[in-house]
Formats: sequence, structure tokens, C-alpha cells
Amino acid sequence: MLKKDSENPDIFGRALLDFYNNNYTEDITVISSLTEDDEIPVPYLFRSYTEMPKLEQKALDLTIGKTLDIGSCAGSHALYLQEKGIDVTSLDQSKGAIEVCKKRGVHKTIQANIRDYSEEKFDTLLLMMNGTGIFQRLEFVQDYLKHLELLLNDSGQILVDSSDIAFMYEEEDGSYWRDASREYYGEVTFKISYKDHTSKSFDWLYLDFESLKKEALAIGLICEKITDGPHFEYLARLTKP
Repeated sequence: MLKKDSENPDIFGRALLDFYNNNYTEDITVISSLTEDDEIPVPYLFRSYTEMPKLEQKALDLTIGKTLDIGSCAGSHALYLQEKGIDVTSLDQSKGAIEVCKKRGVHKTIQANIRDYSEEKFDTLLLMMNGTGIFQRLEFVQDYLKHLELLLNDSGQILVDSSDIAFMYEEEDGSYWRDASREYYGEVTFKISYKDHTSKSFDWLYLDFESLKKEALAIGLICEKITDGPHFEYLARLTKP
């Protein structure tokens, strides 16, 4: 029986610290409103550049200047960029994740929710591993993008990836079903669990490219698709006019 904490436990932080300290015994379980339970292999969060999907590699190749790695997790992206000589800062709201980033050698770290951070401006904002997920729901996308724009230098860029999950709603006859309780089909509710702890439910957004472009244009940002991945995912770049 999973223990339900009265406050949201730092699931990712606990798992990352266990792996870093050689106490890895199990993976993170993902409980979804859309599909059957799945797992996130903790070792994958410590992957090297050569182990990353081509789409992530492309994003790192395009990263320039002073960079904020948003939702940095174990710091794998930041470490690679740091080794290339890029001035990169890891930001994550997980205390354990930031502790692991520091232990692994990331020089600059910030423990915060991105919505609460506004101290500096950057040339690149990096949002990887379904970066649109932090927007939570379609109705919040413009507010998040406005905040990200405040962190961006005039010639800066936002590199973000996501997936169009429309295929998950396809029936055998080729028709599509929709959850009438959701404004947008890419809105999913998750819980995550690790060992004897489980998180509260949280919203996570998979945003198709055309919807991202529409929301970006609505607040005056330019949005271009950089590349597609093999499983309905894409990498986009957002810039100021």
C-alpha cells in the first residue's frame, strides 16, 4: 500500500538521490488518467549526450549564450552544456534534484518553481522532456509564455519539446474519442510514486505544435518547428519579433 503524504513528497528528488548514492532498487511509477501505469527508469535520468534522443541532442546543439535549464532533474543537459563552455544554470523545484545537480558538478543551480523566478535574463531557455508539461493546461499556456518571455533577452530563444498525443485517442475504426471533461485532449492528470510514497495529482500538458504556435502568436512570440521526432514529438523554437 502506497503511503499518501499529507504534503507532496519530493518523489523525483528521493529517486535521484537514491540512484546517486548507489541505493537504486526500483523505478518511478507513473499513474495516468489516460493510460495504464508506466515507469520512468531512474538511470535514464542520468543519461549522457550520446544516450539522449536525437531531438534532445538537436536542442542542446542549438543552445547558445547564457542558458536556463528549466526542470533540470538530475542535470544531464546542464552538465553537457557546461562541458561545452556554456554558462548554464539548472532550475528545478525539487530540492533533491538540485542537490544531485550540485553533487554531479553543475556549477549554477536554483531551487524554485519557474513561475516564482524572475531574477535574471537569458539567451536560451531550455524546456526538455515534454517541456510544455509545466504549462499544466491549455488555458495557462499564454500566462506561462508571458513569464518565460520576461526571462528572455531580446535576441534570445525558448527551446521546447512536446508531443501530439491525438493518436492515443484513436479507435480501431479510425475514429477518435475525446474526454468531454477536458478543454483539450493533451491535458493529462498524473500521480507519481516511488517506494512507499505517492504524490498528489497534478496536471501535465502535451501540446501539439499548431496549438503551441497559436498560443505563442497570441502574445506576440514567433514559433517555428525545428524538427520532428519518430513518435509524434517535436522540437520548437520561440523568439521575440
